[in-house]
Amino acid sequence: MAAALLALPGRWQLLSTVRLVRNLPAVKLHITGAAMVATEAEFDKSKDKLKTLKNDPGNEVKLQIYALFKQATQGPCNSPKPSMLDFINKAKWEAWKALEKIPKEEARQKYVDLIETLVSAEVPTQCEATATGDVKSSFQTLNVTTENNITTILLNRPAKKNAISITMYEEIMEALEQAAKDDSTLTVMTGSGDYYCSGNDLTNFTDIGSEGVEQKSKNSGALLKRYVSHYIDFPKPLIAVINGPAVGVAVTALGLFDVVYATDKATFHAPFSELGQSPEGCSSYTFPKMMGTAKANEILLFNKKLTAAQACERGLVTEVFPDSTFQKEVWKRLLAYAKLPKNSLAFSKQLIRNVEKEKLHAVNGQECDRLVERWSSEECMNAIMGFFEKKSKL
Repeated sequence: MAAALLALPGRWQLLSTVRLVRNLPAVKLHITGAAMVATEAEFDKSKDKLKTLKNDPGNEVKLQIYALFKQATQGPCNSPKPSMLDFINKAKWEAWKALEKIPKEEARQKYVDLIETLVSAEVPTQCEATATGDVKSSFQTLNVTTENNITTILLNRPAKKNAISITMYEEIMEALEQAAKDDSTLTVMTGSGDYYCSGNDLTNFTDIGSEGVEQKSKNSGALLKRYVSHYIDFPKPLIAVINGPAVGVAVTALGLFDVVYATDKATFHAPFSELGQSPEGCSSYTFPKMMGTAKANEILLFNKKLTAAQACERGLVTEVFPDSTFQKEVWKRLLAYAKLPKNSLAFSKQLIRNVEKEKLHAVNGQECDRLVERWSSEECMNAIMGFFEKKSKL
């Protein structure tokens, strides 16, 4: 676990690793200050405690753990610096290298202190869950409920702005499969906290390992294709309740929803070309269709961020509500919709969707094929590195 980094679709793996490299000075800030020396037994005990963590602490913390572990067990880093394109190992190397003046004993104590802090931080959450008696579903990243003929899929990672991790990708697909078969009349997707969804999770990484960049990109493309297909094939009315900002795939997939309601505080941003990427979620087809080519190009080619009012004007959002009354007004409508004849709604939705379902699947495949090529390209890597270098100077 000390050296492990989790998995994410290819382009965000590259993007987020660069982010780690840029954020290394922040890592140093967390590990300054002297402390008493931990024993070898305490160090070994902390290694075991690390395995019990239920929440992902984020990559900056994981880099700290890795660097402190290496410094405590091997001393100063004397391995050669990885190449510029080996983003992940370069980030780990720089994190370890930053500790070269810290004695092994002090690094051991800092490692123990850090693990204790992480373990202690999870205790209130666990106690709170027990006290409420709330019976959770088998999902880790979602809260899925069915009430009043409405199945609600709540993206439930508010601390991460509901960023979509690999686990969440799989769980959303599973939740959609279940909702398609249950007795509900319609399905609603919304977010917990201040964000609807911040797009792909930038805190889940893995070393490319034996897969290699090309195979990793292909696997990521296959995951995305399968994910988008679940929206294309969903048989019931699917309604998005956008409670805050939406980014990336959380924006592009909205063209596959039947109705999209948004608070006036929501924004919509799909920064593809800025990162050397290309459109996804069938947006290369749905956005020009609903907005017109020129308006869609501002978003898909030139990274224009839309307000909720602008998104509504362009047809991406059905209606915008004041944030103060958003939930009340939207759910009043949803409860009314859920009383309509279930089969009538489902058959009508399928008639509308079937006209272009074959086209949508073809577009999804073409988009994913192009993204696989993009994720493996030098241009993509350079664009990502340039983007975060620019941000680091702000």
